[in-house]
Amino acid sequence: MATYFAHAYEKGIDSQPRKTNIVASLVRDRYVADAVVILENTPRRAARAVLKAVESANANLLNNSGKSIDPKSIRIARIFVTSGSRMRRYVPASRGRALPFEKISSNIFVEVAGEEKVKKTAEKVEKADKVEKPTDKKAKEKGEK
Repeated sequence: MATYFAHAYEKGIDSQPRKTNIVASLVRDRYVADAVVILENTPRRAARAVLKAVESANANLLNNSGKSIDPKSIRIARIFVTSGSRMRRYVPASRGRALPFEKISSNIFVEVAGEEKVKKTAEKVEKADKVEKPTDKKAKEKGEK
């Protein structure tokens, strides 16, 4: 069985990387099905963005690999959060001043890995065909009598 990888990269998430990384660490090294349940029940704002990235990577693996992947075997291989672009803004202060601050965005990288589905070989199919069905036995008994 071969292992296939796919990734997704979400850029410009309006949440600080420190806060987003806390949510990402909840689902690191988990199966995608478990990660989706965890993220849907996480009450943090960054959970929506991480969920979107995980589902995007999952869809990329299932649709773009060209192979039939077992959905139950897909797990998060790597997930990390980096800082994105910063927007300089100003907040009003006393005596007509303006104090600068930066709005920091995040970039989320998710890589998932999945195993290829095991196909039945011809030997297993032939053995299954040789097994007689109960209705066939009854028909043969009626024909012999």
